[in-house]
Amino acid sequence: MSDSALLDSLPLAPSEDPFVVEHGGFYRRWFYMIDDIQLLKNTVASLEGTTDDLWVPPWRGLGRKFEEEAEALAARGDGAGARAKFLQAKTYYSIARFPRSLTPLKEEANRDCIRAYLRACEALDPPLERVSVECEGKSIVSHFRAPAGAGPDSPAPAALIMCGGDMFKEDRGWAGEMAMDNGLASLVMDGPGTGENSFPHEPESVKAWMAAIDYLAARPEVDERRIGAFGISRGGHSVMLLAGSYPERVRCAVASAGHPYGYRMSEEELNHFVEMRNRRAAYVFGAPGDGPSFPPTTAEKEEEAFKRWALSEIGVVDKIVCPLLMINGKQDHLSPIGNIYYMLEHGPVLGREARIYPDDGHCAFKYFAEWAPESFKWIREKVDRAV
Repeated sequence: MSDSALLDSLPLAPSEDPFVVEHGGFYRRWFYMIDDIQLLKNTVASLEGTTDDLWVPPWRGLGRKFEEEAEALAARGDGAGARAKFLQAKTYYSIARFPRSLTPLKEEANRDCIRAYLRACEALDPPLERVSVECEGKSIVSHFRAPAGAGPDSPAPAALIMCGGDMFKEDRGWAGEMAMDNGLASLVMDGPGTGENSFPHEPESVKAWMAAIDYLAARPEVDERRIGAFGISRGGHSVMLLAGSYPERVRCAVASAGHPYGYRMSEEELNHFVEMRNRRAAYVFGAPGDGPSFPPTTAEKEEEAFKRWALSEIGVVDKIVCPLLMINGKQDHLSPIGNIYYMLEHGPVLGREARIYPDDGHCAFKYFAEWAPESFKWIREKVDRAV
C-alpha cells in the first residue's frame, strides 16, 4: 500500500491518544510532514509509555537516523536529498520534544529539532533569516524570508505565520514555503509561552504579535499596506485576537481552528469538551513522577477560561473587520465548531468565509493538502485588494 493510500485508510477518532494513529488524533500534527506513515505506525506500536525516559529515545533515535543520512547526502553534494532527510529528522525530533521542553531530555530534543531544521534551510534561495522581534525589552527569535527581488523599490506583500501551543516555528516551515509560492514574504514566530518566545501565554501577550506585524512593516522588502496573518489551533485564536487588536495593520486573517471566540457550548457539548480535555490530562509527557502535562479541567474552570480568553469577553469581536477565512473539522474535540458559526454571525455582512470538513477533527489535517495552499493563495488575493 502506498503511503498516501495508507494515510487515507486510517480511521477517524478525534482524541489525544498517543498510542493510536488515526485521523483527528494525536499524530494529526505531523502527518503532512512525515514521508513514511508505516514507519510512524511501527514506532507507535513499540512505545512503552509517554514519560520522557520512554518517549524521547525512540523518536530521537529516528531523528538521529535521518540526520545522519542527511549529512551523508550533503557530503556527496545532494542538497535536495539532504534537505528532505533533515526535514524528516526535524519532524521526529519535534515528536520527541512534545509538547515542549518540560525536562532536560525534552530540551535536548528541542535543540536537536532546531539544529536539524536550520540545516535543512541552509541552501534555501532566497535564504531564511533568523531574526529578532523586539518587544518590551524581550527578543523573540523568528524566521523571515522574502521573495527574490523584493526591496524598497518593489516591496512584497507578507504573511505573519502564528504558531500554536505545541507546534513551534520549526514545524511551520511549510507555511513559509507556501507563502513564497504566492509571492509573499513571511515571518514565522513561536507563540507566547512556547519555543523561543518568552512572553507568557495570556491574552495580553497579543502585544508580541503586534510587534511581529510592526517588524514586518519595517522591513524594506515588505509592503506595509499588504500584511495578512495565518494561525493554526491556538494560533487560530491568536490570529483573531491580533486582527481585533491591530485592525489598522492586519489586512486579512486565516484561522484553522481556534477557541474560544464567543460561542457558548450547550451543556452536552461542555461535558464532552471537559471529558476530552481530562483524557488528554491523563498522559504525562514529563519525567516519571511528574504531574499532568496538560492540566485537568472542570465546567467551572472552563467558564473562568472563557471569561479570560473569549474574544467576546476581551471586547475585540466588533473590531475584527478584515476578511476572514476560517477552517476546521466538524468533529473537533478541542475547538468546538460553533466558534466558526459565532464569527459568521457577528461582524461585517461581507468578508467572512469558512470551510468545514464534516469527516475530520481538530484543524482538519486530513484535508491539509487542500486547505493549506489555498489559504496562502487567499491571503495573497485579499492583501492585494487592500491597496
